[in-house]
Amino acid sequence: MYRIGVDLGGTNIAVGVVNENLELVKKLSVPTGATRPGEEIVADIAKLCVDVCKEVGCELEDIVSIGIATPGIANHDTGVVEYANNLPFSQFPIADLLKAQLGGKVNVKIENDANAAAWGEACAGAAKGTTNSVMITLGTGVGGGIIIDNKVYSGFNYAGGELGHIVISVDGAQCSCGRKGCWEAYSSATALIRMTKEKIEECRATGRKTVMLDAPKISGRTACDAMRAGDEAAKEVYDEYIKYLASGIATIINIFQPEVISLGGGISGEGQSLIDSLLPIIRKEQYGGGVVKMTDIRIAKLGNDAGIIGAAML
Repeated sequence: MYRIGVDLGGTNIAVGVVNENLELVKKLSVPTGATRPGEEIVADIAKLCVDVCKEVGCELEDIVSIGIATPGIANHDTGVVEYANNLPFSQFPIADLLKAQLGGKVNVKIENDANAAAWGEACAGAAKGTTNSVMITLGTGVGGGIIIDNKVYSGFNYAGGELGHIVISVDGAQCSCGRKGCWEAYSSATALIRMTKEKIEECRATGRKTVMLDAPKISGRTACDAMRAGDEAAKEVYDEYIKYLASGIATIINIFQPEVISLGGGISGEGQSLIDSLLPIIRKEQYGGGVVKMTDIRIAKLGNDAGIIGAAML
């Protein structure tokens, strides 16, 4: 028994076949070409579905269902992407269009990409075996997906789960969404890079020594790598970042009290050391600490394949 998952991004379209053991058997991808008409993007998805089946040695008739993880507001009841800001989708019936492209042979479902990744981790990753979990992705922004009673939660209007846009500092740093003080403005890789650059400029202005001055390019890893080398200025950056990240996670726990929170995205590459840094602050700030059962904080397991596997299991 096979399912197909589609991870539709602004840069690439990845399509994979998932078997009954929730294993990704084969994956193919092509550039999205996000400025093209939506119908052309769907045509490429359809071709990838056919091609990946050939690679596995199965027919479309052998596919139980196809799931699409898409950016934006994905109405999983109608199969319509109501809006996506980085793809040409507005009230776009992507599920029906793909089904028609494939000759009406396979049922097609859709879900927001962050929600699909959270569902993938719940089905086959860090939150496997739980019924209530949250996934937080620490990348260019802060994404999130919420699973309640083994179902994706997306609100009455399918736009819920934007965890990066809770405000943790009123009138704080400007966020790309238009608000100020959003968690994303303090806990994304973009925010960590900003904090690192600010510290470097401070050191340059005061004559303070830091190995970060010699970094050829500033990334989300610059402060982390320098901190491990014993750099005090880098440790100040990292500690500030951890403070904000932990505050947001504690808020998520206080709202949802999930069994597991899984952390994905580039920053999660710090692994257990990231969790070890976060836990003392989280345990201090979470509601009911020491009385109720504690949410387990884990590093996500599926990496870039979480969206494909989650979409396949919709």
